[in-house]
Amino acid sequence: MSGVFRIGVRLVKGAPAAGSPVSPFFIAARNISGKTLRGSKLSKPKPFPYLEKQYTAFNACMDVLMKNTTSRFDENTKVIVVDGPIAAGKSAFAKELASELEMKYFPEVTMDNYYINPYGYDMRQLDPQLPVNMQSFDVSKFHQNPTHRNVATFQVRMLVERFSQYIDALAHLFSTGEGVVLDRSAYSDFVFMEAMFRNGYISKGARSVYYDIVKNTFCDLMKPHLVIYLDVPVNVVKDRIKKRANPAEASSKALTDQYLKDIETIYKQQYLKDISTHAELLIYDWSDYGETEVVVEDIERIDFDRFDKDDPKMRDWVMENEEDWTEARSKYMNKPDLMNSLNVPRFDVPELTVSPDDFKAWYDVWFSAPGMQYRKGYNEECGDTGILTKMKTDFRNTL
Repeated sequence: MSGVFRIGVRLVKGAPAAGSPVSPFFIAARNISGKTLRGSKLSKPKPFPYLEKQYTAFNACMDVLMKNTTSRFDENTKVIVVDGPIAAGKSAFAKELASELEMKYFPEVTMDNYYINPYGYDMRQLDPQLPVNMQSFDVSKFHQNPTHRNVATFQVRMLVERFSQYIDALAHLFSTGEGVVLDRSAYSDFVFMEAMFRNGYISKGARSVYYDIVKNTFCDLMKPHLVIYLDVPVNVVKDRIKKRANPAEASSKALTDQYLKDIETIYKQQYLKDISTHAELLIYDWSDYGETEVVVEDIERIDFDRFDKDDPKMRDWVMENEEDWTEARSKYMNKPDLMNSLNVPRFDVPELTVSPDDFKAWYDVWFSAPGMQYRKGYNEECGDTGILTKMKTDFRNTL
């Protein structure tokens, strides 16, 4: 059975004394419950179709009047992030956890999120037509050449994709009331940036741009309620990498002992220390894996309702009224506005800039690819029909 460390978790909370004041703040809290404890589900407003329908000011006004945002919430309306080193077993565990808690699972972001377009066309096929500096660069190429010029672009793009996914997770939570479980998140992405920088894979300038982007964007996010860290020592990580026999990892020039040790150190000395001031934190020894049921029992003991507006923990999830909850919801429903904040004007880092000629060559090829000329649903050559009478579109598409 896996070992567990609870950080900042008090498991006992007394009932309020008679006559004590009741907090005027609305808190999306209460204890999370697994399937066996949840019982029958309460009647709630139907989920808002956020992937198909635009969330307008009129929708927001009606939600305030009807309290549609918070009335969708229940004890499992939470954001849970599963973190850990490479090959820790996060994905399998996060899937099981999401199923047990009846939450939506968000898999770990990869560059497939960026390179495979909505029609399933892999944009990496275009590389032979592109200038070298504009060709694709994903984790497989990083393993082959960790000092390549495009490593910085790759890691910044990973941050962008994780930021995008986290917005989607919050939009889902606010629109449906269903909790979410993410396999890693934007908040721990810096662990890999720092490890790359320490090992000479990324320049000081690129690192500076990365943190400018973080500073400009993370203020718009709401931190997770709970982070679960699966702790696996480097020697076990190396053994698991060998056993899963991924060709890119097996011959990787990036996954050195020092790089893996740096990932572990940064996770424990920086990420976990910081995130524990904002979220509940459970740490498990996952060297021999563990039992999801045991983790669920530990989660069920956490009292998320003990915090107020002056406590840094859960501060993002304590709001005064329905208007505040609806305002937060409106933010995540308008994804393109949030994604625009990623555009930080820095032109002093060579590996993150391209020449006008290279950009023009990339643009002409990229937007001539199947499914890239128009928004999803409006590309006749990809089989889209009824274009002239189409009433729905993908309002969250940021392409």
